[in-house]
Amino acid sequence: MDRKPFYDQMHGDGSLDYEKYLNTQQLLHCQKDFSEFVNEDELMFQIVHQSEELWMKLIGYTLLGIIDWMEQRNTHRVVTLFKRVHTIQLLMIDHLPVLETMSPHEYQPIRLNLGNGSGQESPGFNNLLGLVNPLWDAYKANYLDHYDKTIEQVYNSQYTHDDCYMVAECLADYDELFQKFRYHHIQLIHRSIGLGAKSLKGRSVELLNRGMAQKLFPELWEIRNQMTDAWGGTYGVVRDSIH
Repeated sequence: MDRKPFYDQMHGDGSLDYEKYLNTQQLLHCQKDFSEFVNEDELMFQIVHQSEELWMKLIGYTLLGIIDWMEQRNTHRVVTLFKRVHTIQLLMIDHLPVLETMSPHEYQPIRLNLGNGSGQESPGFNNLLGLVNPLWDAYKANYLDHYDKTIEQVYNSQYTHDDCYMVAECLADYDELFQKFRYHHIQLIHRSIGLGAKSLKGRSVELLNRGMAQKLFPELWEIRNQMTDAWGGTYGVVRDSIH
């Protein structure tokens, strides 16, 4: 069938207020022209990656707001905005299975068009990595230092489920979902090109596994190790079985 009339309809004409406000003419032309795609999966490939970049832009913007609200110690606002971030992170993970509908064979022509580009060059992802230290510094200064507390006291010896704990758990949730995204991304690579292959920059994609081994906020995870070891020292690492 003649697809052109339907292709034209997908973009609209840009005359309506909705189109003007969302700038749909520019947005819907951010992808290659239909006639330029190497196969029918390339539009999907571009849209999924572009949408991930948009979500990461919103996460980064929201995290900057969270830092400002932490400086005011407005914990209710901090927790609410972290809920937004966590929801977006789940959406990003849910986007990845769309790419798994593409066969490894159909991915190769698309990969050929990427030049030397790879996900390691993602501005959104790299921006989120750059926000890790400012987030932790804001939490430490405005919660731990302000209330003269340590992570050990927040979680254990002076545990009261207070604001310091609530914000720390928001950071832990963010860290956990960040690692889950990395995990699902690696599984996607496993399905599309294999984990033993070289990346477009000539480096093994196994390098991505190293990122998963590094927590964003290691203090929040180390305290759990310390608490469990301390309990083990008190109650015994190995206890009698239940009879």
